[in-house]
Amino acid sequence: MMGIEAARRGGAAAKPMPAAAVGAAAAASRARVRMWILRAATSVLLWTCVVQLTALGETWGPRVLKGRPPCDHRDRSPPATEAKEAVEVSSGHRPRRVLPPKRVYKNNGYLMVSCNGGLNQMRAAICDMVAIARYMNVTLIVPELDKTSFWADPSEFHDIFDVDHFITSLRDEVRILKELPPRLKRRVEQGRIYSMAPTSWSDISYYHRRILPLIRKHKVVHFNRTDARLANDGQPLQLQRLRCRVNFSALKFTPQIEELGGKVVKLLRENGPFLVLHLRYEMDMLAFSGCTHGCNNDEVEELTRMRYNYDQWKVKKIDSEMQRIEGLCPLTPEETALTLKALDIDRKMQIYIAAGEIYGGEERMATLARTYPKLVKKETILESSDLKAFHNHSSQMAALDYLVSLESDVFVPTYNGNMAKVVEGHRRFLGFKKTLLLDRRLLVELIDQFSNGNLSWEDFSSAVKEAHAFRVGNPTRRLVIPDRPKEEEYFYANPQECL
Repeated sequence: MMGIEAARRGGAAAKPMPAAAVGAAAAASRARVRMWILRAATSVLLWTCVVQLTALGETWGPRVLKGRPPCDHRDRSPPATEAKEAVEVSSGHRPRRVLPPKRVYKNNGYLMVSCNGGLNQMRAAICDMVAIARYMNVTLIVPELDKTSFWADPSEFHDIFDVDHFITSLRDEVRILKELPPRLKRRVEQGRIYSMAPTSWSDISYYHRRILPLIRKHKVVHFNRTDARLANDGQPLQLQRLRCRVNFSALKFTPQIEELGGKVVKLLRENGPFLVLHLRYEMDMLAFSGCTHGCNNDEVEELTRMRYNYDQWKVKKIDSEMQRIEGLCPLTPEETALTLKALDIDRKMQIYIAAGEIYGGEERMATLARTYPKLVKKETILESSDLKAFHNHSSQMAALDYLVSLESDVFVPTYNGNMAKVVEGHRRFLGFKKTLLLDRRLLVELIDQFSNGNLSWEDFSSAVKEAHAFRVGNPTRRLVIPDRPKEEEYFYANPQECL
């Protein structure tokens, strides 16, 4: 080729190339063409495989492997990977939420759970079940909510919680499906399922050692009880933080509940600060705990009969006065009025009652209403039409109270039940918002002394204030009692790993 160029420039005759050289050049050219064709075909084949595997993974397969995000909540805003409500806005397009990347893992099977108890007991259980599923690398089916408890609420998960947000916001941690794949679903419908209640207060090693082999064997395992199935303490830090992430970020209430809760808060705020009183003086709690202080004979008989009629409540014979002395009873409305007054809660303060129907009705509430005339509840703030869809759905009503409790200036629970604990922990997470943690054992002793004339009002009030000066939801280390998990401080009341 150089000879040809020289001939063109200088007119000199070029020597012809040998036939062997011409054949070699042609062969090299053909080889290069074949190589490029092979590369192109390989690229197309690989790209096709990637697309097919991605589509298949959307339905069955593992997720894109990503590390856990940090769980530093000091600024009280969830990290981007926690399905933060980030949006991209471009002209002519609808805003879309940026989802966390999916996580890849070998799916070891499927976990179905039937939660038991009221809203907040189920809420904590759901957080535990997500953490357990993630650390066993199994697929979690959206939890079934309790419909057989005292409240007999027919609500499904999607009636209370934003199910799509729950699934997508956790997809970088665990795969969650609304229902089992068809083949396994048919098997379950035929009754071919392994159902069990895990051992209470177990650490995550129990689930790896005892439960994971069962899931691998049966493909699907069903937990028929979920309350307190994961230990409070001694768990991996990332597991503890995942429990918080589910509770504080993934478990959003439905837009309808969120909107109505916001409306209640707005109406309260228009009239100034407000205190939420979780007055757990309701029929089910009194019957369950055996607390009948101040009740007449007919009420005592009614509460006792109810306790004996519920098989789930194992303890039947209860000494009511001993329960009260030990601080194991919810404060009565009268005891509550004395306590708030002793703590110098302003008489003009709005007090929102976060509770169901108070046992004894308006007659039992008379003393508290006289002491604090700005006593309100959702039924008095909202129009009846606002609550129409919530009637006979106690968990949805409780969700409204939960939202209002989070936003209150002060939260005061009169019993250390599940709602009191979970709201306390959530308010800690939101910046240690003031929560009055009443020492019921001391209070009933002081109240009795005052009522019997053995203690002046000044001394009574001073003693109550002194006892509660530091019981306001301040940062503290969680109380750990080895070998007595029921008596130690609940993880969800003080999730110190996430604060």
